[in-house]
Amino acid sequence: MTAIKESSTRNFNKGVALTSCPVTFVMEKIGGYWKPIIIYHLMSGPKRYSELKRAIPQITEKMLIQHLKQLQNDDLVHRDAQAVIPPVVTYSLTKSGQDLFQVLDSMVDWAVKNGSV
Repeated sequence: MTAIKESSTRNFNKGVALTSCPVTFVMEKIGGYWKPIIIYHLMSGPKRYSELKRAIPQITEKMLIQHLKQLQNDDLVHRDAQAVIPPVVTYSLTKSGQDLFQVLDSMVDWAVKNGSV
């Protein structure tokens, strides 16, 4: 797979959209198929990795790990690793992640209102 040049027009346009359009910024952070589902499950409280995997059985381990890392890098999810044997890792929403409650609730209301559920 070829790398995208940093100076490409696509990267330039993406940067402009991220800084000038709040919707693009939000979608960059929580967009995709799995991120909103992960955040939704963390809304009820901290979860261990295995609890998340059980709650979302269709997601592969690779995708769950990848999206948890991205959400952590975007300061939406906090990873608490305790140095015990076996290791205990708990994921929870940060303050920024908790601020998404209203956004996700609005999405749920819209979906119900428009007949998807």
